[in-house]
Amino acid sequence: MSPVNRRRAHRGEALGRIGESATCARVGFRRLAAGVGMVVGLLLAVWSLSSPPAAAYGPVGPIRFAVNDWTGQRITTRLMGTILTKAGYRVEYVDANYMDQLDEIASGRLDVAMEFWSTAGRPVLEEAISDGKVRILGETGMIARDEWWYPAYVEEHCPGLPDWRALKACAAIFAIPGTTPKGRYLGGPVTWGGFDEERVAALGIDFEVEHADTEADLHATLEAAVAGRQPVLLWVYAPHWLPSRYEGEWVRFPEFTDECYADRRYDCAKPSGPIWKVGAADLEQRWPTAAQAISAFRISNDDMGALIARVDVDGLSIDEAIDEWLSRNETVWKGWLS
Repeated sequence: MSPVNRRRAHRGEALGRIGESATCARVGFRRLAAGVGMVVGLLLAVWSLSSPPAAAYGPVGPIRFAVNDWTGQRITTRLMGTILTKAGYRVEYVDANYMDQLDEIASGRLDVAMEFWSTAGRPVLEEAISDGKVRILGETGMIARDEWWYPAYVEEHCPGLPDWRALKACAAIFAIPGTTPKGRYLGGPVTWGGFDEERVAALGIDFEVEHADTEADLHATLEAAVAGRQPVLLWVYAPHWLPSRYEGEWVRFPEFTDECYADRRYDCAKPSGPIWKVGAADLEQRWPTAAQAISAFRISNDDMGALIARVDVDGLSIDEAIDEWLSRNETVWKGWLS
């Protein structure tokens, strides 16, 4: 073989070996890529099973809960919010006026209010629902009652109680400086509603309605009155620990009727009934699992009264009381998420 042919033969063998090496490299790379893909796929599958719902971090943002100005509502709100946080959702708590919170939901600034009582503000709720931007998310399991209340010993000073007509004869025993000779009825914070001024005028009883600045002020006034066995008439509601701690009675006003409120007379008892959860009409479209859990939320009057007592009487923080409840009722709240 000539020198030229030998060089060509050697070059061909070298090129062949390079080609074989390149082919092997391509096959190896494909195998490596496939292996890496399988590992990445497995990791993504594991992450998807353990990660929070995609909606929790989507463009819709956090679920915004209304926070009102009494202990029980703050407990139900943070209880539901804590459960959703454990499920991976982002939650925000926004201070809200009780009567204005439905407007905030309708306008999109809030998403959920965990308590709307059939006893106070019912006409406001009915109006908000009729506009189509707010809907009831179900009952909380609690039955509401709020009314004028007095300690049992007051009947010694005002015979005829709990019938409301007895107040016409003994209003003066409830007088304080600034209301004399009229009696003083201490209502809840003005944001709670209740139509107490309207009812006093409609029934013609000689009382001035004052409003406590906070729920704690109501408790303090009652405790001071009980300590001195002084006549006192004030707003008390259930579910709460107070009616079970102090012996007393609600005033019995004329029976509630829809017409009494529809006609804006308010010359009757306050309505009694369920405490509802309310939220934005499109809540389920934005957070379907969270909306389901909120709808499933249920708690009894007794359990709520015990939770409120842990905070207001025993001095626990709301978060501490909630953690206790969650640890004792794990199967219950996890069921709301299923």
